[in-house]
This record gives sequence, structure tokens and C-alpha cells, in this order.
Amino acid sequence: MQRTRLDLARTRAARQVIDPVFLDTPLYRCEALEPELGCAVSVKLETANPVRSFKGRGTEVVAHQLAAGGSRAVVCASAGNLGQALAWSGRGRGLDVTVVASRFATTAKLDRIRALGARLELVDGDHELARDRASELSRHHGIRLVEDSLDIETCEGAATIGLELADAATPFDTILIALGGGALATGVGRVLKAVVPHVEVICVQPLGAPAMTRSWHRRRVVTTDFTDTIADGVAGRRPLPEVLDDLLQVADDAVLVREESIVAGMRLLLDHAGLVVEPSAALGIAALLEDRDRFAGRHVVTVVCGSNVDMDAHRRWTGTAPHRGT
Repeated sequence: MQRTRLDLARTRAARQVIDPVFLDTPLYRCEALEPELGCAVSVKLETANPVRSFKGRGTEVVAHQLAAGGSRAVVCASAGNLGQALAWSGRGRGLDVTVVASRFATTAKLDRIRALGARLELVDGDHELARDRASELSRHHGIRLVEDSLDIETCEGAATIGLELADAATPFDTILIALGGGALATGVGRVLKAVVPHVEVICVQPLGAPAMTRSWHRRRVVTTDFTDTIADGVAGRRPLPEVLDDLLQVADDAVLVREESIVAGMRLLLDHAGLVVEPSAALGIAALLEDRDRFAGRHVVTVVCGSNVDMDAHRRWTGTAPHRGT
């Protein structure tokens, strides 16, 4: 494998500064899902932590380094999960955290960012506009801008999931990873390709937010004018060249899935695994539903990467909203 920006030694060292509450998350065979999906399925559960997503692994590394270097303020753009994680990690280290987000982001995520003590600034646009505004604030105030997936700490924090998977007692053939900005996919993929190179690394993105997947297939950055997906956590339009370069080295494939498959995946995880997840976390199950023949006979791991979801929306999507009499 060619070199990427990610370093295995730094990834192993990251485990020493990440709060243990984010580490050694459950990995288990979920046999109840298997009749529906036609293959052996294991779940790597990244939601049982204070911010209910994998993002805390990366923000712990960022916040540790900032505090150690004497920084007192930091800003990021977020669809919700990174902002929560940075607020949590920064609060514990005395950092003044500002999060810029779209005012159309999931309300539950925005409320949690505020509850964790961060300053929240909303923009009248999508995540890419939030990124632009966060960069502007960083320049104006001279404070550190945390850019998810571009800042290597966010990728190497996520890569600690790969270390845990590589140590799994039961071998597996394939991993399905949600693809947005790329921190999770490049981090986990880098470790697995170095330690268990036979594992096929497949990235999954919504058809309504295909920029990084199209970029991977064309081996150059492809941008889109808009996104149209319920999976807000992966709804980027402008892939970062450095992240794409890393992804090209570690991903074996990148696939797109339909919205109805994402919803079906959320429903399966609820009905057969007892898991309430956000749409991005169901992308792996959606990929299995759309191509059962490809995965038949394999042992597949899917990373359930977040559970920050508006419950009213979740009930509508999964058909579990209570019926009201007329």
C-alpha cells in the first residue's frame, strides 16, 4: 500500500489521550439481522458514549493537543456530531468552543451542542457555507480551525476503531463504512489495510450526496451543486483533495445507496438489533440490502457511527409514529 497522511504509530499513541469512554466499543455478531441480509453481520457500535457518535475519538486528540499547546479557543463547522464532540472534549480541557452549523441541521444535534456549553452560530445555508463561515471566524479571531477529515487528528482518532477491529477475535471479510468527509473511512481503512489487508474496505454514501464517491471513482475531486438526503452527517458537496488522496489508497470500492434503502436499514436496526440510529449509521445495512448477492457467504462488519437523530423524524421514517384518532 502506498503512503497516506495517516501514521500507525500516531494512531496507537492516540489511544493514550482519548477518554476511555470512547474506546473499546462493542463489536458483536447480530444474528437477528442475518436472515434479512443474507450474510453474517457484525456491528461495531459507536453510539454508546456521551456524544453518541464516533467523532469523540478525533476531538479528544485535537483538544488534548490544543490544551497542551496553550490554546484557549477553537472553532469548527459541523452538521452536528463533530460540534457535539468538540464541545464535549473542549469543555473538559477549558477550551472556548465555537461551532458553526446550518440552521437546517437536526434540531436535536444543535440543542446538544448548546447544552455542552459551546457557542453556536447558525448560517442560512448548507454545511459548505458553514465551513466557509468557520474559516472566516478562525482568520478574524486568530483561533484554531478544526476541519474534520482534513485535520489528521480527526482521522487518526477515528482510526483507533480500526485498531480494535484488527484485534477482533472473529475474522471478517468485508467492512462497510459510511462515507462523508472521509475521516472514518480513511482512518479505519488505513489501519485495516496495514494490519489485515485481506479485508475488503467498502465506503457507502447516499445517492443524494455522491460527491466523494464520484471523486473516488474518477480519481479526482468532483463537486456537486446541492445534496438531497436524510443522511445529513455525510451530506458534503466539496471533497477535500488531501482526504481523497488518502481514500484512494485504502478503499476497495465506494457505492451509492438510495434513500429508501437507508430508511429500510434504520428500520432493520431498530426491529432486529434494538438500535435507534441516525441515517448515516444505516448506510452499511442499506448497501447490504441493495446488493445481497455480492455479500452472500461473507462475514461483514458495519460501523454504526451515530445515533443523534430527531426522534419525531425517526418515527416517521421507520413507520413507528403513533396513530392518532380522527
